[in-house]
This record gives sequence, structure tokens and C-alpha cells, in this order.
Amino acid sequence: MSDVVDTGASGAAFEEIEHTADRALRIRGCNLEELLVNAARGLLNIMDPVPSAGGRTATRVIDLAAVDAETLLVNWLSELAFWAETEMLVFDRFEVEQISSTHLRAVARGGRADRLERHVKAVTFHNLDIVQTPHGLTATVVFDV
Repeated sequence: MSDVVDTGASGAAFEEIEHTADRALRIRGCNLEELLVNAARGLLNIMDPVPSAGGRTATRVIDLAAVDAETLLVNWLSELAFWAETEMLVFDRFEVEQISSTHLRAVARGGRADRLERHVKAVTFHNLDIVQTPHGLTATVVFDV
């Protein structure tokens, strides 16, 4: 199964790829900011939340530090998965305030979900590498579900 989400001229933002035991996404972005936002949207796609009828708005400021861009990506997705698993908060809008390869400060906006169709237990470092391509950045992230 391969779900592809197209963002227009820059190509697919993310696509689910085959993986033996877990779920994996190949994520693309023209820069690190776009890569992280597209990764968050891909995570939301994997979790497939059923929105709450109340539609309450939630906002969280997420401030993360890491030793490198790959760790920042894992920390970012892990933080979003944590909010989904513990508070049933899912985010679909992101405003990146500060970003470097070792720091991210972003505002995440979304709302409550009644349930998640799939639960993400962990975001892994398995074969994780952010690669510069002629079209921007690409990374493959494996999720333990």
C-alpha cells in the first residue's frame, strides 16, 4: 500500500512505503521546516484520528533541542505522538517560529480526537537519514505501531 499526498510543484510531501513489521513514511520538503511539517502531516495520516464532535481548538508551543537534524525530526514526531496518545490531541496546523538543525520552536494547532484508528508506540531511528536532493530534503521514518 502506498498513500501519496501531493503538494503541487515540489512533488509528494510524504508517502507511506512498505515496511516488514511497522509503518514507514518517505517524507520530502524543500527545506528542514517543510520536511518537519510534512512529517507531522504524515504522522497524522498514519494515526487516522476520528475528530471529536466538540471540535475544541487546542494550541501547544513545542520547543525542542537535539544534537542533529535526524534527532530533531524524531523528537518532533515523538512529541506529537505523545500528545495524541496521552491527551487525544492531534495537530494539523503548524507555525514554525525558529528552526535550525538542532532547535525547533513551533506552535501546533488542532483539536481533540474521539479515537485514533492506529496508535504509534514510537518513532524510530531505524535507517533514518535526512538526505539533500536536487529538489530539497528527503527522509524515511519508521514508526513502531
